[in-house]
Amino acid sequence: MLAPARGRLLERALASSPFSSASVVSLPSFLVPAFQTSTPARHFSATTVRPSKLGRTPISIPPGVEITIGEPTVKKDATTYLKIAKRTVTVAGPLGKLNLEIGPYFKVNLDPTARTVALSVQDIEIKQQREMWGTTWSYLNRYIRGVSEGHTTVLRLVGIGYRATIDTRPNKEEYPNQQFIILKLGFSHTVEMGVPLGVTASVPQPTRILLEGIDKEVMHSFAANIRKWRKPEPYKGKGIFVNDETIKLKQKKIK
Repeated sequence: MLAPARGRLLERALASSPFSSASVVSLPSFLVPAFQTSTPARHFSATTVRPSKLGRTPISIPPGVEITIGEPTVKKDATTYLKIAKRTVTVAGPLGKLNLEIGPYFKVNLDPTARTVALSVQDIEIKQQREMWGTTWSYLNRYIRGVSEGHTTVLRLVGIGYRATIDTRPNKEEYPNQQFIILKLGFSHTVEMGVPLGVTASVPQPTRILLEGIDKEVMHSFAANIRKWRKPEPYKGKGIFVNDETIKLKQKKIK
């Protein structure tokens, strides 16, 4: 930072000194780095910015699914608390309807002939736009699949006496006809968990819980809350497993 100033001071001192006509001026070796001019910093990578592989891939729209794009509305961002004009993409299908909010820098290209939808951003040089490109594409693809086919999650109860049933609790309902999953997990009491709105639960076997819904995020969040009661342990392999979850068993501790 101070190297250019030191260099100018050295030139002035040499010009005003009686020995300025000398052809060679020597400096101590430990002072040479201090009077050298700074070189510009090199960038770590010189490669060009590439667009998102997922974000630039068109998404096919199944029959019976309709996508509509709303007008921009000013809303407060949950992360930055800034007022940003966002648009709402509504995905409606045979199983329901979901809404997705997208930023102002997104452009949604609908092709009714080929029945595809593509996402693009204004400037791929901006890091935030590149980050949200693939994320928003995944959300939109998940919503299209959810309203057309639906998502499923299977929970396996592994342990002696572990059981699950479906029942109603009129005194604890958060919405009409809410289902409740009653779990017996080795405690002195049963665990009662209300099924969130938009998710359907069934028990094909006493040790299997089947969750179905159009919003995968809500369904997996509920499955994670069930799993918290008995997380898989590595010594006996007991617990609540979600989908194809496995655990590596450890040897028993020998005292």
